[in-house]
Amino acid sequence: MSDGTALAGPDGVRRCPWALSTPDYVTYHDEEWGRPVHGDDALFERLSLEAFQSGLSWITILRRRPGFRAAFADFKIAEVATFTDDDRERLLADVRIIRNRAKIDATLGNARELAQWAPGELDALIWSHAPDPDTRPVPKTLADVPAVTPESTALSKDLKKRGLRFVGPTTAYALMQACGLVDDHLADCVARRVG
Repeated sequence: MSDGTALAGPDGVRRCPWALSTPDYVTYHDEEWGRPVHGDDALFERLSLEAFQSGLSWITILRRRPGFRAAFADFKIAEVATFTDDDRERLLADVRIIRNRAKIDATLGNARELAQWAPGELDALIWSHAPDPDTRPVPKTLADVPAVTPESTALSKDLKKRGLRFVGPTTAYALMQACGLVDDHLADCVARRVG
């Protein structure tokens, strides 16, 4: 049983314990999670996928990500913003994605809202909530990793105030972790950023 510190996988490399349950997670952990993501469309994708993940395991979303990308025009805000009621019905019938009406409606509504923003505005807003890394303790165990922070609560409030949905503080913090606004790789994890 793990004490919540990084564990050695079959290759002998120490990783965050959650990354070792499936090869899909190992790749995601090593190559994506916690690495800085910029660009309005890229952040819209991550925000949308985190919303779809709400109440589900991340592996469910990760394995369906190619289907999500195909169904949602690679999460290009300008394209998703033009989706019609017919597109909505198509999405509700698409077995490649999570067919949750509220989450689909939120994604389409968020795209319509974001299409009115200036280029780079979503990126700037999200990254304005990145905490100073020097003020954050390096997590040694999974118990040291929060689910919500003051910064994620503030980001959630800002996004909601601007008309976005399915962006609660927990979803906002998952976005911050996934997109590199915070580095929650454990202290002895191979993917922990140095310096």
